[in-house]
Amino acid sequence: MISVRGRGTARLAAAAVATGLLAAGALAGAGTAVADENNSQQGGAKATLSGLKISDFAVIDGKKKVGAGLFEMEVDGGGTLKTYCIDIYRPTQSKARYEEVPWKSSLLQGNSDAGKIHWILQNSYPQVNDLAALASKAGADTLTEKTAAAGTQVAIWRFSDKVKVEAVDSNAEKLADYLEKSAQDLAEPQSSLVLDPPAVSGKAGEKLGPITVRTNAESATVTPGTEAANAGVKIVGKDGQEVTSVKNGDQIFFDVPAGAEDGTASLSVQAATAVPVGRVFTGFGQHAESQTQILAGSSESTVTATATATWATKGPIPAVTAEKNCVKGGVDVTATNEGDEPFSFSLAGKEYEIPAGGSETVTVPVEEDQPYEITITGPNGFKETFTGTLDCKTDSSETGGPGTEEPSSEPSPATVGGDTGGDTGDTDGNLAETGSNSSTPIIAGVAIALVLLGGAAVFFLRKRKPAANGTDD
Repeated sequence: MISVRGRGTARLAAAAVATGLLAAGALAGAGTAVADENNSQQGGAKATLSGLKISDFAVIDGKKKVGAGLFEMEVDGGGTLKTYCIDIYRPTQSKARYEEVPWKSSLLQGNSDAGKIHWILQNSYPQVNDLAALASKAGADTLTEKTAAAGTQVAIWRFSDKVKVEAVDSNAEKLADYLEKSAQDLAEPQSSLVLDPPAVSGKAGEKLGPITVRTNAESATVTPGTEAANAGVKIVGKDGQEVTSVKNGDQIFFDVPAGAEDGTASLSVQAATAVPVGRVFTGFGQHAESQTQILAGSSESTVTATATATWATKGPIPAVTAEKNCVKGGVDVTATNEGDEPFSFSLAGKEYEIPAGGSETVTVPVEEDQPYEITITGPNGFKETFTGTLDCKTDSSETGGPGTEEPSSEPSPATVGGDTGGDTGDTDGNLAETGSNSSTPIIAGVAIALVLLGGAAVFFLRKRKPAANGTDD
């Protein structure tokens, strides 16, 4: 989530954690920063969906035939991810943008079987490449990459979406049954990279922080933003020494020189690592409603996180962050005040005041699958707006079960391209009409037809009825 101007119903930057920061005293007459979906401060890996690459088929409730298998995503900055779907009734969107999020900020929150899904990912294809050994464990005659991927996906759906689903291939079905019966609870995997918190504030002449680094990488590179260098701000460790490299658990600070003019600075932390299996990926920005995915494998990939600091010499110095709260069905907006005067603000129709050195979290209720726009305002022109979409439940829980919506597990081959998993078979026309863009050619065709019909109608009317008073009827 990123601080943005209001954009009507545009669906922007729905990251789970973000910040919008500016010193209250420096905000008079200043506009709020415009969001960019690629600048979300969620941290971790961000990627673009390539499509369903290795798959076979499954049947939902004995009626609906769908593709089942492994998707691929291309990571920003380099790297490839392999994922399975954990949201069977929601279609993917062509070339959808995805970001890594914790379980608590996804539809796995509250799912007592989330740990079993993680076990399946660790104990099946592609983490297990010996398909002969996997087939032996499952009691199957043989497994190919396609049937292994399909069987694994089916087992995952039984826990993620609680649906009656079976693999079409008998050996894939045996694998699905084996995985379902054998699954055990595993803990949520560590984030590839996140900074906690992503926003700090304080007075000039102080070290602002700490910001704790959470990563599975052996090390990560720290780079201050250009505004930090221009203001003489250094990024330092607990000992006050400047740092350029960090590891998991390290704490870093913005060291703001005394006498620095009121301002804001940022830093970025970047690492190359394999994203941990079991991490959830959700669509963000305009792709916030694309099907939720869970990681099954990762090459060495580029992961990035950013943090921001604000400082002033006097008055309230607020820092505002927001995080989706799937337990409470809303968004937690947290405001802290490191200034020497109280910070008063308005949020969701109510007034609040935080004393100097204080902090307060307000949960703003948000309806499931509805775009939200949450604005916090304060003195001297302070205004921060957070937008996104709350996606905490699978569509099956919303629609009442299989058969009430068109299920889908892949984008349209016509719009995404790439290998759709070999033999397409008889899919009842469902697989080629999925994803948010699948209806675009139809809509465009209808629009053109209407324009042509309208033009023809005007032509014939003109032929039949003469103009009056020098104007056309």
